Amino acid sequence: MTKVSLRGNKIHFTSLGCARNLVDTEVMLGMVLKAGYELTGDETEADFLVINTCGFLESARQEALDILGDLFKEKKESAKIVVTGCMVQKHSGVLKGAFPGIHYMLGPGDVEKILDALESGNEGESITSARSYLQWGEVPRRLSTPSNYAYLKIAEGCAKRCSFCIIPTIKGPLKSKTQEQVIKEFRALLSQGVFEIILIAQDLGDFGKERKEKGALESLLREMLKEKGNFWIRLLYLYPDEITDELIEIMKGDSRLLPYLDMPIQHINSDILKAMRRKTNREHIVSIYEKLRANIPESVIRTSLMVGFPGETDAQFEELVQFVKDYPLDNIGVFQFSLEKEAHAAKLEGHISDEVKRKRYDKLMKTQMSVVRKLNQKYVGKTLDVMVEGHHPDSDFLMRGRFYGQCPEIDGQVIINDTRHVKEFGRLHQVVITDVIDYDLIGGSIAAKPKKRAMPLALAHE
Repeated sequence: MTKVSLRGNKIHFTSLGCARNLVDTEVMLGMVLKAGYELTGDETEADFLVINTCGFLESARQEALDILGDLFKEKKESAKIVVTGCMVQKHSGVLKGAFPGIHYMLGPGDVEKILDALESGNEGESITSARSYLQWGEVPRRLSTPSNYAYLKIAEGCAKRCSFCIIPTIKGPLKSKTQEQVIKEFRALLSQGVFEIILIAQDLGDFGKERKEKGALESLLREMLKEKGNFWIRLLYLYPDEITDELIEIMKGDSRLLPYLDMPIQHINSDILKAMRRKTNREHIVSIYEKLRANIPESVIRTSLMVGFPGETDAQFEELVQFVKDYPLDNIGVFQFSLEKEAHAAKLEGHISDEVKRKRYDKLMKTQMSVVRKLNQKYVGKTLDVMVEGHHPDSDFLMRGRFYGQCPEIDGQVIINDTRHVKEFGRLHQVVITDVIDYDLIGGSIAAKPKKRAMPLALAHE
């Protein structure tokens, strides 16, 4: 969950779910600011409270209901609550039943109607057939992330039909921006001083495929890298069947395209992958892994794995555990299978008990932690360029940052215990790594010429 809390006294935003949702929230932020509204981080002061929901999993829907319950308790009597996003698209009846006092509801494709929702004198809704939103033209957007990074959404919806997933029914079919639109937004972010631009979509590799464009992602990246200057481009969510030789060559050829890949594989057993309706198998995943390690030795690979898929046997689960040992991955998000009634997997036989799923989850997480502790030892003694972002929450004597292998909010961090040479936040500094604690690296800054203009320490600390 990302809570957007900016100074003001009239409107409060809460953004739930993925980074794509956060971008939609930032568009709404831009629109209300342009219209003269003021923002507040205090729910009790707000005249309007907007919550952008996620509807992907039951746990995400329950989170939205819980937060709505809190907002209704905390808000002042005259304040109005507006609910937007994916949960509205599929579960508006649940929302109305639980909270009849909701002022207005907007579907996930109706972001630009936020002012209509706020200014409506009556309770209402706008839930059109548009199931996802893509920013076009000069629509205002107010970034809510720290000033050194931002997300750039290049597509919405999904062209795949994984048997466990309901995103295509929530977000609709694949819709990609044009290359021209993406480049326009990319340049706009750079002009605002953003250093790290994180490309997001349900699957980046599907970019442009609904228009029958071949190699559209590679073409886009080549065009982005024509821009002058020092910046980072990070890729989030690129399925193994979309990682091409050309993409690897582009990454090898320009360090500004970070050697970091979030490559969701879900499982390694070929029969389970087939039941999941994934477009890959064990042999292909292993070949992509080996190709990345051979061609880009410094590459950092993140993935997501699922335990407890219907029909998963003990032997198939143990195959997954052994894969994690044999093919070390830098970061893994492990998930227990969640039954969604609209997903094809709900109809499969062999559903697994919560107790077994929990045990498998615990074992795989324990295995991965052991792997990561050994894997991260390779950084000890090395000097890394670290984006120093602020003081560590535990102590003002420590600072925190990220090197290229750490994505904001989902990966570990670099903890800096010798901060003498850090004069500004939001800037690259060189750090010598001296120790490792699980996913986090520990080190001290060294004297070197910083590589990016930054904000003053006092401002960043706020």
